[in-house]
Amino acid sequence: MARRRRGLTPEERELWSRVTRTAEALHPPRKPSDPLPGPLAGSDAKPAAEPAGLPRFRIGQSISPSKTAHNQAPSPAESLTEASLRMDHKLHKRMTRGKMRPEARLDLHGMTLAAAQPELAGFILSCHANGLRLVLVITGKGRGDHGPLPTRPGALRHQVPYWLHQMPLAKVVQQVTPAHYRHGGEGAYYVYLRR
Repeated sequence: MARRRRGLTPEERELWSRVTRTAEALHPPRKPSDPLPGPLAGSDAKPAAEPAGLPRFRIGQSISPSKTAHNQAPSPAESLTEASLRMDHKLHKRMTRGKMRPEARLDLHGMTLAAAQPELAGFILSCHANGLRLVLVITGKGRGDHGPLPTRPGALRHQVPYWLHQMPLAKVVQQVTPAHYRHGGEGAYYVYLRR
């Protein structure tokens, strides 16, 4: 059954009319004679100059992979793949199979992002200073239930690789790889440090 709308009372109508008389429009209505703002203002508008050496790109056009920039640093997601291996292949294989034992571990369970980042930085830098090579960072997999605001599950799990590839940690971190299931699986990372 459809809900019936309640009409305004005479007091509410009078109040509304007072409000509308005193209110100012944020964007005054445009007169038909006014020119449009920006590059669409007229036919005599000159297009913006193209940067030298770059081909013109039109809306709807696709780009071939061969034209992408290859000098960009790999994203943290790419750095977790075999393609961006920055350490010995055999050693990496042993590590991902859980054959190597981490020399130290940091558990970030239950920490906020603000508390976890300095904790991670201090841990990694102290391990490097002590000459450790393989450490385990436990982030947890993230909870499934969330409050009224949408949040990404496993915020720490998502954010830790980015932090490890930013300064000052990027200088000491050689490789970041998801841990073997016996060391935490999806909820942990092996961090291999430089000498």
